[in-house]
Amino acid sequence: MANVKSAGKKKTVKTRKRVSRNIEKGQVHITTSFNNNLIAFTDMQGNVISSCSSGRLGLKGSKKSTPFAAQTCVEQAGKVALDNGMKFVEVYVKGPGNGRESAIRVLSTLGFTVTLIKDVSPIAHNGCRPPKRRRV
Repeated sequence: MANVKSAGKKKTVKTRKRVSRNIEKGQVHITTSFNNNLIAFTDMQGNVISSCSSGRLGLKGSKKSTPFAAQTCVEQAGKVALDNGMKFVEVYVKGPGNGRESAIRVLSTLGFTVTLIKDVSPIAHNGCRPPKRRRV
């Protein structure tokens, strides 16, 4: 009798309800590389409100690093941020990719007021000291 199924028990799945916060001022972190584009809308403390990447849009290969991919990422993540009440944004751009300018342009067309644009790309300083020359 060990193989008897218990009748009447249903599995309940807990889902979190999306909380729409009223955040007027926030930050947009745009990371563009030669392979991908990453967009994140955060509040002033750095807590992510919405994010998007080119791969999440279904783009593959070399299409992920295009300016068009950056535009559509900003549009998708920006709509969620607008629903949360965001109006003023500070833009932080990182990386050498193609979609930097086009992503910033889309922000103004969506209705955001851009208060700051800052490039936070890491700058090489010739790194740490190399190892000693090998003696054989």
